[in-house]
Amino acid sequence: MTKISISILTKNDNNTIEELNKLDFDYFHIDVMDGYFVKETNFPVSKINQISNIVKKPLDVHLMVTDIDSYIDNLSLSNIEYITIHYEAFNGNIELLKKIKKKGIKCGLSVKPITSIKETFYLLDNIDLILIMSVEPGYGGQKFIPSSLEKIKELKEEINRRNLTTIISVDGGINEDTAKLCIESGADMLVTGSYVIKADNYQNAINSLRNHN
Repeated sequence: MTKISISILTKNDNNTIEELNKLDFDYFHIDVMDGYFVKETNFPVSKINQISNIVKKPLDVHLMVTDIDSYIDNLSLSNIEYITIHYEAFNGNIELLKKIKKKGIKCGLSVKPITSIKETFYLLDNIDLILIMSVEPGYGGQKFIPSSLEKIKELKEEINRRNLTTIISVDGGINEDTAKLCIESGADMLVTGSYVIKADNYQNAINSLRNHN
C-alpha cells in the first residue's frame, strides 16, 4: 500500500491538525525553508518542536535549508521518523547522513527537478528514502512536472538491481491523476498538501490517492 504524507503549512492551525489526526494516512510532512536555499521561509524549529507534541502520526521533515547541521542539532526527536535533506545543499558530506541516523531517525535525500537522479545513485546505500521533487521546491500549488516519472522509473530500476529497500517518495502537484502515474512508475510514498487540505472531505481525497494500488 502506498504511503501518504500530508504536508502541513504554518497557516494550518491546531484545529486542522487535530482534524487530520483522526484520519487514515501515514505521516505529517513538514517543509522547512530558510529563505536561502529557497526564497520562502516558514517553520522555525520551535514551531516544529511544538507540532511534534500534538501530532498523532510520525513526522516526515523536509529540510530545504543551507545550514543543515544546525537544524539537525536543534530539532526535537519526538515523533520524527524521517529527516530529508537536499542533495543540492549537503555538498557530498556523508557525515550529515550518518549524523541523522545516529539520532535513531531515518535519513532521506531530496532531489530538485533540474538534478539528474543518477547523480544520487552512489548515496543509495546511505539513505532510507529519496524524495523526488516533482515541482520546484519552495512554493505550493504548482503543476506536476511530467519528467519526474522517468526519474522514478530510473531510480526504481537501480534500487531493484541492487536489492535495496530505499523508499521512493514524490512531492509536488500530487492529485488523483498524478498519483496513479507515480505509483505505476514505482513510487512508494506520495506527499500531498493542497489536494487534501482544500478538499470537502479530507479522507475521501486521501483514499483517492491510494486507490491505484
